[in-house]
Amino acid sequence: MKLRRLPEDFQVEELTQISPDGGPFAFYRLTKTSIGTPEAVNAIVEKWKMHRKRISDGGLKDRHAVTVQYLTIHSGPRKSLRQNSFELEYLGQVQAPFTPADQEGNRFQLVLRDMTADEIQRAKAAIAQVQSTGLPNYFDDQRFGSLGVSGEWIARAWCLGNWERALWLALADPHVNDPSAEKQQKQLLRELWGQWSECQQRLARSSRSSIVTYMSDKVNAGKDPDYRGALARIAVDLRGLYLSAFQSALWNRLLTRFQDAVCDPGSLQPFDLLSGRCVFPMNPGTQQFETLLQAELPLPCARIERPEGMIGDLLEEVLKAERIELREIRVKYPRDSFFSKGLRRAIIRPAGLQCQTSDDDLHPQRSKLTLAFELPRGSYATILVKRLTEVS
Repeated sequence: MKLRRLPEDFQVEELTQISPDGGPFAFYRLTKTSIGTPEAVNAIVEKWKMHRKRISDGGLKDRHAVTVQYLTIHSGPRKSLRQNSFELEYLGQVQAPFTPADQEGNRFQLVLRDMTADEIQRAKAAIAQVQSTGLPNYFDDQRFGSLGVSGEWIARAWCLGNWERALWLALADPHVNDPSAEKQQKQLLRELWGQWSECQQRLARSSRSSIVTYMSDKVNAGKDPDYRGALARIAVDLRGLYLSAFQSALWNRLLTRFQDAVCDPGSLQPFDLLSGRCVFPMNPGTQQFETLLQAELPLPCARIERPEGMIGDLLEEVLKAERIELREIRVKYPRDSFFSKGLRRAIIRPAGLQCQTSDDDLHPQRSKLTLAFELPRGSYATILVKRLTEVS
């Protein structure tokens, strides 16, 4: 099976009830192709020469896709903007900035290519089962892009006040998909870690080199290395991704333990994500299914009380394995970053799930499966793809 052979093979449309009714915020529809949300927003900032903080959106959308989402700009231009990879359409004025809370969900159309007849048959059978028993609401691997080959979470070291380790993980920990230039810079930092003047001279100009320069200036002035201050100089959006990756990994592990506790072992099909072992419930009993469907699990952080009963016990097990306590999952410095607080549904049901098969125009003698469905805000379409294609 192949996904995302073409950008239009992965289409996402943000769903919202927000409509222009006047106000100080310009409201826009952003349609983009093969570009990430941060890159598109940066292009808007550069073109219209404004501060990034004036722009508010509902969250990141896939890069290798055709996506539609909404954003607002405080006192923004009342006009549209078109560039090579995106179009920003002005829709009118609204009273408040657009945030993730204004997003009701997402509508997807996906094309799975290069499939055999047996794979098509298994996927269709899985669709019928998902419509009946639902889908675990896991965060998928896109959420964990900041996790390097060390397997250590940047945010864990950050929460525990291990500033040097957190900075090392952020700047020097290699990733399997690092491009060549990135690999070279990280290797240089690993070899010369602590020799800040030497690092400054040899690193290519980048956001990483500016942080190294800060460290070099401190040491050259006769002061101790300021790892805490250096970590705070990483872009706030990027630091936010570190927090969400760690919190999402903990939540995924809680969901797995919850399903293990509720379901018969023989009804669970294991699979792996970067966050660890996960499971699909294949044939839960009626009572088991109702328990899963009604459950909402907390996002772990110090801003919540320990949950009561079984969920609290399971969360303690997750945190003990990670050698961290609930009260420690908070940001002490800098104060511009924080963990999310809330509940997330354990099981979801894709709405309006439909499929259509046809000959694959890119792969002779093979078929393609086109899926159309809607998911709640924050749920991952790629988890559904894994359920349809990776489980026997």
